[in-house]
Amino acid sequence: MQKEIYWLKDKKLFQYIKITGVLLIPVVLYLIPMEWLVNHNSICLIKYFTGNECAGCGMTRAIFSAIHLQFENAYNFNKLFLIILPLLIFIWAKTLFTLWPGKIPSLFNQGKG
Repeated sequence: MQKEIYWLKDKKLFQYIKITGVLLIPVVLYLIPMEWLVNHNSICLIKYFTGNECAGCGMTRAIFSAIHLQFENAYNFNKLFLIILPLLIFIWAKTLFTLWPGKIPSLFNQGKG
């Protein structure tokens, strides 16, 4: 049998590490320079094989532009970011609130009896 790693036994510490990781996601994404992302070629297989852009082409650049508060560039990369970005923010917030210790009144659990 394998021995458990000691810090994993402390569930409270492990919980705080997960919360810190979720909190750092937007910070890490903001620190990635836009120039690096824009100057790379697309890895879309549909665009590679057919030469036509798919509905998701430019979405990564659009999300990163929005994170950098360059909404006009984001709209030019992919107009669907207006739908995807709020969904990503909702998923991030829901994950954060489910990991948070203690009772937090949440909009996510309303309606559950």
